[in-house]
Amino acid sequence: MQYQLIEDFNSLQMLCQQYSTAKVLAIDTEFVRTRTLYPKLGLLQIFDGEQLALIDPIAIEDLSPFWQLLTDNAITKVLHACSEDLEVFLTSANCKPVNLIDSQIMMSFLGYGLSMGYAAMVEHFTGITLDKSESRTDWTKRPLTQKQLTYASADVEHLFAIYPKLLAEITEAGFLGYAEQESQVLIERKFSPIDENQLYRQIKLAWRLNPKQLNTLQYLAKWRYQQAKKRDLPLGFVVKENTLMAVAKYNPQSLSAMNKIDGAEVLDIRHRGKDMLAVIKQASQVNEADYPQKIQRLDEYPGYKQIFKKVKDLIITIGEKHDLAIENLASKKQINQFLTWHFDLNDAKHLSRETGNHPDILHGWRNELFGQSLKHFANNNFTA
Repeated sequence: MQYQLIEDFNSLQMLCQQYSTAKVLAIDTEFVRTRTLYPKLGLLQIFDGEQLALIDPIAIEDLSPFWQLLTDNAITKVLHACSEDLEVFLTSANCKPVNLIDSQIMMSFLGYGLSMGYAAMVEHFTGITLDKSESRTDWTKRPLTQKQLTYASADVEHLFAIYPKLLAEITEAGFLGYAEQESQVLIERKFSPIDENQLYRQIKLAWRLNPKQLNTLQYLAKWRYQQAKKRDLPLGFVVKENTLMAVAKYNPQSLSAMNKIDGAEVLDIRHRGKDMLAVIKQASQVNEADYPQKIQRLDEYPGYKQIFKKVKDLIITIGEKHDLAIENLASKKQINQFLTWHFDLNDAKHLSRETGNHPDILHGWRNELFGQSLKHFANNNFTA
């Protein structure tokens, strides 16, 4: 397939004008994310079935014509495993795409598992084995090689060709609406603001800490994230997670005390020790009444294993009736999310009955298919 390399704004504008009348666009991105918090966009690929273009976002400062295509509701945008692509759109231009569907999600509803890779999908539909050796190259380095450009063009060429087959199969199976909703859920999650005050809950073993220690961890986790954003560094490059846990646990008041903490990284203390002491001091000024509550672990709830098994068995039975695997209906995380909500544990206040916010299972197609049945089952079998 011949491709056009777009390296200036005028060419981009003309290209996007051509694409503006398309019904479907296959889109992909190439980026680098090794030593940064945010992905660094290296290339945009786009194909409408006639013109395949590779857009150079390093050569072109203003990509607004492309972002306008992403927000054009009249055009269906098809991407594969688009979670990180969405992050590129968010961090590069705060561009929230509309009318987007993920072909990996479509494949999952057709029984191919939740994480079928692009190369495997292409081989399944076409018998072609793709060369993926260029996937980890530096897409921000110029000039791009011929091999890189050929590799990048193949991603959207095959995706556009496969999409009609996928669309026909999933429509016949009756799951197109589900795939569209799941794609939208993915978009909403990526574009939802991060609650920096809740980041401490994502740290492994945080449940071991008491409220005072959690208060310190809350401040440390928020500070680390703000530093990562400011310096565009991975979180672990600012301070390792185990260091945050150790510092929160032992509450040191000096660098010498911090250096004696078991579990803290020496380099973290050397480079960020003074900053962390300042954060500890700030956290110490919080009133005890405002400390976070101790995290309640769902797996310590009386009879949790038996309860989980009963819920999973019920969902499996429902899935069999509708020819859907449990992986599509509810992951372990989503079942646990539902049970946390049902038992109103403080580990998920944002899902509490008081706020009226509901877990994934009680939203959209899941709620229509089995959410209310599961809610009724839980109310009759498990005491909240």
